[in-house]
Amino acid sequence: TPAGCRMRTLAWLGITSLCLGAAWAVPAKEERGKAEKPRADLELYENLDLDNYDLTLDNYGEILDLSNYEELYDYGDLGPKIEVGTLAPRPKDPATLPELGTTAQTPKPPPPTTAGPVHLAPPWAASAPPALPSCRLCLCIGTSVYCDDANLEHIPPLPPETTYLYARFNRIGTIRASDFTGLKKLKRIDLTSNFISWADVDAFRLLPSLQELILPENRLTALPELPRSIVWLDARLNRIPSTGLQPEAFRELKELQFLHLSDNQLDYIPAPLPQSLRSLHLQNNNIQTMHEDTFCDSQDHSQIRRALEDIRLDGNPINLSLFPNAYFCLPRLPTGRFF
Repeated sequence: TPAGCRMRTLAWLGITSLCLGAAWAVPAKEERGKAEKPRADLELYENLDLDNYDLTLDNYGEILDLSNYEELYDYGDLGPKIEVGTLAPRPKDPATLPELGTTAQTPKPPPPTTAGPVHLAPPWAASAPPALPSCRLCLCIGTSVYCDDANLEHIPPLPPETTYLYARFNRIGTIRASDFTGLKKLKRIDLTSNFISWADVDAFRLLPSLQELILPENRLTALPELPRSIVWLDARLNRIPSTGLQPEAFRELKELQFLHLSDNQLDYIPAPLPQSLRSLHLQNNNIQTMHEDTFCDSQDHSQIRRALEDIRLDGNPINLSLFPNAYFCLPRLPTGRFF
């Protein structure tokens, strides 16, 4: 009937509208869920003060609230759960931070108490007495003092324990007796290549332990008196004439083994020479003659001087062949001109 048809039509329309409403209702709910989640995320970001976002190690824990860090990201899709912890903020005062690689902070040295300028000694003089100028101008290592090429004009005061002094290549012009007073342990003095033209007669005589005196390449015109302990004297390349040597200057030097006086102005060989002598260098002087007893005792033909093996007389105007009886006690003939 017409009435029955209308009823079926309305029923069908009602069922259709219910189905369509359900179909549209599900997407709307999902959209609302998606819309609510960004709002929740924004509420977390609102807690961040982005106006002063200056990230440093000192404010790292203050700017980022790491306690909410897990809520900003969804880790549910990852297999193993990742736990994000918080970093302990560093202290704001840098002075309280320990230095990396050290266990304790090195204390700062106290400020100087004097009002004037502070003159620090070089590192090598840390163990030397601070009042000694030599260890401020020179290099002091143990009992050795090195003053080479230091532009010195005088020998500086030396530590009382000095054993070896090297003051080569300076401008030292005079050696005073007071320069070495009290240095009872001094064994070696090397003053090579200075401007030394004068040395006090007692400059070295009172040094009881002096064994080596090295004075080449200076301007000496006289040789001072030497201590009996001397073993090696080197005064090459000076201006010493025979009159600049004291009479029998080397007779009592029973320890002398090396006597080097080459390139001077000697007129004769400085005899008598001690029996301990091993090396005598007199080349390039003005020696013209020789006595028969210069090296050997002419009255004792059994004498043998085995130690004296090195005699240099080359560069002198002497003809060594004119003195054949002067060498009979020597193990070797002198080096020089024989014709």
